[in-house]
Amino acid sequence: MSAPEVTREQVVAFRRRTGGLDERLPPGPASLAQAASAGLQDSVPRSALHSLHARVAQTPPEAWDDASLVQVWGLRYTAYVVPAGEHAPFTLGRLPDTGRTRRRAEDLAARLHAFLDGGRLDAVAAGRGLGVHPNSLRYAALTGTVLIRWDGARQPTVWTVPPPELDPLEARVELLRRYLHALGPGTPASFANWAGVSLRAALAAFAALGPSLVPVRTPVGEGSVLASDEPTLRGPADPPAAARLLPSGDVFYLLQGADRELLVPDPARRAALWTSRVWPGALLVEGDLAGTWRRSGAAVTVTPWRRLSRAERAAVQAEAATLPLPEAHGTAAVSWDSG
Repeated sequence: MSAPEVTREQVVAFRRRTGGLDERLPPGPASLAQAASAGLQDSVPRSALHSLHARVAQTPPEAWDDASLVQVWGLRYTAYVVPAGEHAPFTLGRLPDTGRTRRRAEDLAARLHAFLDGGRLDAVAAGRGLGVHPNSLRYAALTGTVLIRWDGARQPTVWTVPPPELDPLEARVELLRRYLHALGPGTPASFANWAGVSLRAALAAFAALGPSLVPVRTPVGEGSVLASDEPTLRGPADPPAAARLLPSGDVFYLLQGADRELLVPDPARRAALWTSRVWPGALLVEGDLAGTWRRSGAAVTVTPWRRLSRAERAAVQAEAATLPLPEAHGTAAVSWDSG
């Protein structure tokens, strides 16, 4: 018996709804933590701040540093903002079951913990003290015992915390739940790519979560969703926001392979969004991708993929004007690029 079908429009509407992109969450720590529940990439300085801004009303420039959030070396060892007390899925959930990487992570974490002795230190100084390159400290994060604070300008400050009260498989299963809740239909291969884990580890997570999953068929193939999310996936779409500016690496389009084809069917537009270098931001207009954008200080350059109406352009400009810009004075001003 074949899996029931869902449309591209249903998948996109699901991602907007679960991601808080149709209507912003109210201001406050609880909303910030909810907005970061699937992790917000912060490898481009302050991209996590703009992901929060797209989801939470009245996001201030210092929101990324709120006590409801922490920073870690998360998926693919990049800087991430995640809910405080919930960093295990993004760190321990990626620890291999066996092998050299696991041994290296555990040894380095133990040495770092002993060296810091309860203190906090710049990663360069910590690496020098341990006789390793500071970037190698990212491996220690796989144990779930290392947190960071990165202001976007220098090497991060690092410190250690007690081990999570989960084993790696439990943490990986929780990471899978968050992945499916944020992005909808997924497969072991797509989860492995997203999380930066082996296909074997992804298969084990899917097997552990099996009774809670429902198969569906999308225009690019079969996948699974959380049974608890199926009514939302199949239900009527919420009214979309007029415009949202999603930063580079935002979870809404942090996709690979066929998942990119589902979100952006046009190959030329896929190439413009998922470039070989630093990705641009993604422009949402009336709930669907309608272009890309980049920012330098308070200057925002938007490259639309179609002709925008006067009202749509006004909505994009209004959205840009509310962007929190901790390193720039004034409000953002939009210029339009025909591409």
